[in-house]
Amino acid sequence: MALHKGSKEHERRRVSVNPFFGEANPVGGMSEAPPTHRLPDTPLPPTTAYQLVHDELMLDGNSRLNLATFVTTWMEPQAGVLMAECRDKNMIDKDEYPRTAELERRCVAMLADLWNAPDPSAAVGCSTTGSSEACMLAGMALKRRWTRRNADRYPGARPNLVMGINVQVCWEKFCNFWEVEARLVPMDGDRFHLDPRSAAELCDENTIGVVGILGSTFDGSYEPIADLCAALDALQERTGLDVPVHVDGASGAMVAPFLDEDLVWDFRLPRVASINTSGHKYGLVYPGVGWALWRDAEALPEELVFRVNYLGGDMPTFALNFSRPGAQVVAQYYSFLRLGREGYRAVQQCTRDVATSLAAKIEALGDFRLLTRGDQLPVFALTTAHDVTSYDVFDVSRRLRENGWLVPAYTFPANREDLSVLRIVCRNGFSHDLADLFVDDLGRLLPELRRQSHPLTRDKTAATGFHH
Repeated sequence: MALHKGSKEHERRRVSVNPFFGEANPVGGMSEAPPTHRLPDTPLPPTTAYQLVHDELMLDGNSRLNLATFVTTWMEPQAGVLMAECRDKNMIDKDEYPRTAELERRCVAMLADLWNAPDPSAAVGCSTTGSSEACMLAGMALKRRWTRRNADRYPGARPNLVMGINVQVCWEKFCNFWEVEARLVPMDGDRFHLDPRSAAELCDENTIGVVGILGSTFDGSYEPIADLCAALDALQERTGLDVPVHVDGASGAMVAPFLDEDLVWDFRLPRVASINTSGHKYGLVYPGVGWALWRDAEALPEELVFRVNYLGGDMPTFALNFSRPGAQVVAQYYSFLRLGREGYRAVQQCTRDVATSLAAKIEALGDFRLLTRGDQLPVFALTTAHDVTSYDVFDVSRRLRENGWLVPAYTFPANREDLSVLRIVCRNGFSHDLADLFVDDLGRLLPELRRQSHPLTRDKTAATGFHH
């Protein structure tokens, strides 16, 4: 989470209150507006407190028009009702909320089956607050397994984790927090994600694992997980090094099983030890819920698991967070129950159709060059065409925001820092109609952008809040 400091202006700045917010007497209790950076001295009527917060939040962007986020921005009203009914249930209290715990267990079993675990009943897994926590747990398991195998050398030897430079920032945090060397495969030319051969070359006796991403956040492309496993198989034949793979399927693990059934990326590959996904992305649940699964108990060292009393028995738990609401887990089970395989397939296919159609319409405008087309994740990246010199992607992002559209513009990492792109994420709820409105707004901006003498963005690092 971001770290914030208190405002130096907190003594002078106050919230302005409309007299009509009062309960009965329009001016009752309104002689002094409440402060914003310290607790008020006295309570406020609930309607007044609500209106103050509500009005300030109107300045946020519209989440449905946010084409930067992967996070679900629409669910059915019935799901919202269930979440409201469960928001006061603390997930960690398994003995007090046994049915919520049972729904979590069923979700893990469903995912184990969906991801082709050799024995779904032997797979182990848990819910998390999102993919970031799930990645931390998976990384911890990889490190602990490596530590056990190298007890005679650790802590003298420094462990490392191999991954593409396009990984989500949570993996950089894992390496920092758990003192693991991050070995990053750079981008190269038109390859914007990990290269299996290059990844294998970075592995040595201190490598705890390799992370493969099923759906890069930079451009929506799948990394070749099967080829990565094959490269590591060949490495083991040559050197004896047995390096496990973790699949970061934050988005793709809830897309590929339904739309790309012939793509082998999951537990069908013996080298895949663990997989994570975000239930609150293409799992179609409001934030924040994620899932982490391990092939079997051997892949998750027992010493990382804690035990809690559950219905007079023993319930194993593995988490960084402790108290959190059960609402999102219940919503995940609702979505699984509500949609089933065919329902998820229909939703994800519609989202991919919107992405590929929108990509083609933007390409037809003539000012843009597509890097990807939304035919893997329903996500695509684009940049300005080579002959466009009067504006850049940062100008486009800024002007689209004037119409309410939030589209990130950003520069690619090392070896392709020359490339700045726009990225569009299509989610359930972003329909063909909304996509057409987006193209119309983009088309209306182009004549004015073309009349610019040069791009207007001076500081590209400050032009967008998007970093992954």
